[in-house]
Amino acid sequence: MRYINTPQYDHQQTDKIGILLTNLGTPDAPTPKALHRYLKQFLSDPRVVEVPRLLWWLILNGVILRIRPRRSAKAYATVFTDQGSPLLFNTQAQTDAIAKELQQRGMQNVVVDFAMRYGNPSFESVLEKMFAQGVRKLLVLPLYPQYSGSTSASTFDELAAHFTRRRWLPDLRFISHYPDYPPFIQAAAEKIRQHWQQHGQADKLILSYHGVPKRYLMNGDPYHCECYKTSRLIAEALGLSKDQYLTTFQSRFGREEWLKPYTDETLKELPAQGVKSVQVFCPGFAADCLETIEEIGEENKEYFLHAGGERYEYITALNAEPRHIEALCQLIDDNLQGWQVSHDAERAPRAQCLRAEKYPQ
Repeated sequence: MRYINTPQYDHQQTDKIGILLTNLGTPDAPTPKALHRYLKQFLSDPRVVEVPRLLWWLILNGVILRIRPRRSAKAYATVFTDQGSPLLFNTQAQTDAIAKELQQRGMQNVVVDFAMRYGNPSFESVLEKMFAQGVRKLLVLPLYPQYSGSTSASTFDELAAHFTRRRWLPDLRFISHYPDYPPFIQAAAEKIRQHWQQHGQADKLILSYHGVPKRYLMNGDPYHCECYKTSRLIAEALGLSKDQYLTTFQSRFGREEWLKPYTDETLKELPAQGVKSVQVFCPGFAADCLETIEEIGEENKEYFLHAGGERYEYITALNAEPRHIEALCQLIDDNLQGWQVSHDAERAPRAQCLRAEKYPQ
């Protein structure tokens, strides 16, 4: 095996702590070609689709990648802006805001960056850049509040795959989930509360999460339970009773049963039950993306209004709002405990090692 080496390491370079934010990913452009490349990487991940590999290869390459890229490209075209994909520029804004906040807290030896599990910027490119900057301790924060094997664990898989090829590994910490982290819960509740102050309260608050196959739950994946816990804590923070909110699951794919209740089916049924106004918030999405802007903001709105609903409002994701950034910075700070975080711009360089003394470059 050929390892990724560091033959030109500068022994005078200051060691740094890296904060790597990660999210799911996005195509480079709203085109069939870009979607084909993105979906192939995404749907080839065995964490995402737990189907025997040969059978899934035939389905994916023989059917799905012949049809879905063109259809998905049309959906992505409705959300792409001059800045590109919403998930990309929202994650960039979060990264910039976190870096600024940590700097203001005096953390001068911290490097903050982000990578996408699928698509760009890739893990490999970002990690190489961080290590070149002197990162020797790495804290990875996947922006998935609720743990799932298809998200958090898949992120770790990609990270580990890169590390198996490196000669020199950093110290590593990995935040696998934060579904009940109080600052996160308070940030979500405050976001909803601010919306109520501007628009009033609807008959029902829908807390919608990305779905996964029910089979994953039955095999021990804690995602379903963590989503319900997040919903309960947000509702408690808002003072809501059990009949004032619902937890639902969106974005299902394929024919097998996924986590229920389904968001779209629920919104079609609510008007007949006397619910004429709803507000929808997605606590599992740290940043707005296709699944929130188009699916929740547009598609599901049509379902509800067509079924007899009168008022539908999507409450945007937390994105880079100050309360969210404060919560993420506090989460980062909590997980840096025990690592030396310099509050000075200057740190002593690494001592010259035997190699440098006997074999100067």
